[in-house]
Parts: sequence; C-alpha cells; structure tokens
Amino acid sequence: MSRMSRTQSARPEFRPVSRMNRRRFLCRASAVGAAMLVPRVVPASALGRENQTPPSERIVLGGIGIGARGSGVLGWMLPEKDIQFVAVCDARKTQRESVKAKVDGHYGNRDCATYRDIREFLAARADIDAVLIATGDRWHALASVMSMCAGKDVYVEKPSSMTIAEGREVLATARRYERVYQTGTQRLSEANFTFANELLRLGRLGKVQTVRAHIAPWDAARMRTDYLPAEQEPDRNEMDWDQWLGPCPWRPYNATYVQGGWRGHFDFHTSCIGEWGAHTIAQCQVAIDAVNTSAVEYQYVDNATGEGMVASFPDGVKMILHREGWWHGACGVRYEGSEGWVSVADGYERPEVSSPALLADFAKIVADYSARTERPMSHVRNFFDCVKSRRSTVANADVMHHSMTTVHAANICMWLQRDMRFDPQRQVFLDDEAANRLLARARREPWNA
Repeated sequence: MSRMSRTQSARPEFRPVSRMNRRRFLCRASAVGAAMLVPRVVPASALGRENQTPPSERIVLGGIGIGARGSGVLGWMLPEKDIQFVAVCDARKTQRESVKAKVDGHYGNRDCATYRDIREFLAARADIDAVLIATGDRWHALASVMSMCAGKDVYVEKPSSMTIAEGREVLATARRYERVYQTGTQRLSEANFTFANELLRLGRLGKVQTVRAHIAPWDAARMRTDYLPAEQEPDRNEMDWDQWLGPCPWRPYNATYVQGGWRGHFDFHTSCIGEWGAHTIAQCQVAIDAVNTSAVEYQYVDNATGEGMVASFPDGVKMILHREGWWHGACGVRYEGSEGWVSVADGYERPEVSSPALLADFAKIVADYSARTERPMSHVRNFFDCVKSRRSTVANADVMHHSMTTVHAANICMWLQRDMRFDPQRQVFLDDEAANRLLARARREPWNA
C-alpha cells in the first residue's frame, strides 16, 4: 500500500504531457533493453519474501519526545513487520542518540535520523506516514495537531490534552484532515479490561448504577503554581530548553523538570486525576457507552486529591474517583450493576467478579469482541491496522476528548472548590464564568499560531 492510498486527503497531481520524438523514444527503449540484460540481485525483503513486508506495504514511522515511556511503546512497535521507524525528534541529545542506537540496532544499520526541532522534523520528513508522540503532558495536544496538519497519523501518549479546548482542537484537526488517531490508553486493548467492558455491554451485570475509576495515589488535584530555582541552561544542542517548554509559560531551566519533576506543577501536569484518570475514566466511559459525551455534574470533595468525587453522566450513571481500596494494582476500574459487579486492574490473572459464573465464557467474550470490532488485543497493532484501513481506532479522538473533558472538569471542580454543572454539547460550564475561563490556557509564542 502506497502512502498516497493511505492518505485520503491527498489529491492527484496533474502535469502536462510532454511530446517525445522518435529518437528519444528509441534511446529510452535501448536503455531499458540493455538494463534487462544485466543480471540484478534484488533483496528478498524488497519482494516481500522471507516473511518481510515489501516497502510499498510498510508504514513509515517517526517519533517525537521518546523518553522512558516512549521507549517502552517503541519496544512494542518495532517488532511489527510492516513498520519502518526512520527518525526521532527530541529536545534532548541523549534521548535522540539513545533512540537512534535502539532503532539502528534493531534494523542492523545506521539509518535512523535525528532532529531537535519539531518544526524542522515535520517539514523535512514528508515520507513519514505516522508518528509516535510520547513527550510530557504539555506537548501531547500541540504535537498531535502539528503532526496531523503535516499529513501524519498519530499515536500519542496520555493524558492527550491539557485543557478542554486542546481536546476540541485535536478532535477537530483529526476530522478535518481525516487522520487516524490513537491515544495511548492501552488497557482498552487488553483482554481483562475488554472483558469487563463487554460484561456491561452484554447486560451481564444488570442495570449499571455505579462505576469507580482509579486516580493516581500520589500528588494532588491542586497543583503547585510556583517554579523551581534557575540553573545554568545547557548548550542548546544538548538540551533545547525552549523546545522542551513548548507552549507552556516561560520558566527558568531546572534539571529536575527534565528528569520527570514536572509532575505536580500546574504548568506541565494534569494532576493526580489526569495521571491515571486518563486511562480509567476513558475505560469507564467506553464501558457505559458514553464515548460521545462527558459527565454533566461534579460534586466537590473537601480534600486535596479528589478522593470520593462523584461525577454523574446524562443517563444517571455515577462515576466515583478513588485512590485506593477497590482493587489491587494500578489503573483499576470497578463496575457495579443490579445483578453483580466486576473489578480489574493491572496484574490481575482474571478480573474479580461477584459470581464465578460471570467468568465462565471469558475467552469467548474476548474473541467475540475482536471478531465484531476487528480490533486485536494489541493497542499498537490496532493503530497500524487502522492506518492501513482508515477505520477508527479503539481510543480515537472522540474517546480521548470526551473522557479527558471529564478529567479536566473534575480538576476544575477541585480547583474552584465547588460543585459544577457541565454541558457536553456546548462544552461549557453552566452559570460559572470562573470555570469557563479555565477551559483553555494561553500558549507561549511562537507556539500559539
């Protein structure tokens, strides 16, 4: 499959047909004939033999901001035989070189190119079909929008927006440019979590009354608004601080930020609610079929974290946020209905259920889901399949935006310390101008164009 056939927005280029005289025709014909007499050795990989995907069928992939999390996702992607990773863009030289070494080692060559500036990267690499974006939270939405405008499909880590307005921008861009988009809520492509969601869809739990979503058991909902003391800024080629900050307000360089200490700071983070809620709230909204809406009421809880907050959806289902207590392991969800309950988190061999009978046809339920949706139990494989087919991914821009809207609204409820009502259609808070001023954040030049 060529890049042109995968890019719906591409248009054929029409060029005037030049006249060819007899002499030029014969010269070309002779050259072709002579070339046919010269024996050639064509690599088997170029023909698709030896279990290799021919180049015309490969997805050309690049990376933006590939640190610890991104390297893990890249480790899932590189074994896929129909992708070819060709370039990485990162503000940090050490990370650029680390990713290049990993990729070159995988392919047995030295071909992976490196870039420091995202604008240069996107402008120079028209050959790239899709990008993996694994920066910190502050860059996820803007890098996605820039990449989609440049004709790339996007796999982006979560949380995939910093504000409700950013989520709307990502969704609008994906629709306008007809790009395939996948946010990295990979538990939507894992068997245990899929099974739990399917129990709701199939009515096995009866009428669902309450769902519970895990939020990170560290940091707070109300984040720091100060900034760390200034340190000597490194050489730009070693660490491009302006690129690292991107659209965020200017702050003096401090190595702690770059080493992961940006979490917990309002400028850079989506709080303990966004940290894990980007996964678990999306999981809950898919389960209760609320992928095109968000919670409409938020009940403020008088603590620092959001523990126990109740968010209500248009159909009356209540989602309660928890840091601990309803599961063991990370990123847990629990669904409670009139006929039973199911709970699952990372590390479970099988979900916990109110009755062992609910697990009786686990394998069949997961297999039926994959057959019905044509989605494998692999988040990256789902993305690559959709890049080729142009189908919608499991964690598409709608799923991302509406679940992240719930995340952001819950944060705003905690920041303003009062109950909130939200209109998902108009994307505004009702009768609360202070809350509506927090729907967006200003972007620093030149990232505000």
